Amino acid sequence: MVPPAPTRPRIVFDTNTVVSALVFGRRLNWLRSAWASGTVVPVVCRETVDELIRVLAYPKFRLGDAERNALLEGYLPFAESVRLPDPPPAVPAISRDRSDLAFIQLATVAKADLLISGDADLLVLRDVITVASAAELRLRIGASD
Repeated sequence: MVPPAPTRPRIVFDTNTVVSALVFGRRLNWLRSAWASGTVVPVVCRETVDELIRVLAYPKFRLGDAERNALLEGYLPFAESVRLPDPPPAVPAISRDRSDLAFIQLATVAKADLLISGDADLLVLRDVITVASAAELRLRIGASD
């Protein structure tokens, strides 16, 4: 009998993590490789994608439409899309930052394995939701540069 294939962790990445990987690369190149190779599966919803698009348009990044689209093409094709119900579900924790709510809701609805963030407002919720830093994910999946 053939053993079952290992399951790939389904992960909600907050916007700061995705932007760091897409725009600044270097430190998180391993993360781009992990989702591109299928080692992890990013989970997104309309609300989280809308925020990513909005943040990539910030003037401080100086990205044109073509550059933003190229960055999104390096992420979205690898993601599983989940629809948040209306009304959204009750969640086990609320972040001090209301913009984090969609990520918590998505992780809850999608039954994601992890919510990955560098945001202190989310990381303090470790006892209530399954949240970890990108560095912790790297150790968990054994990713290298």
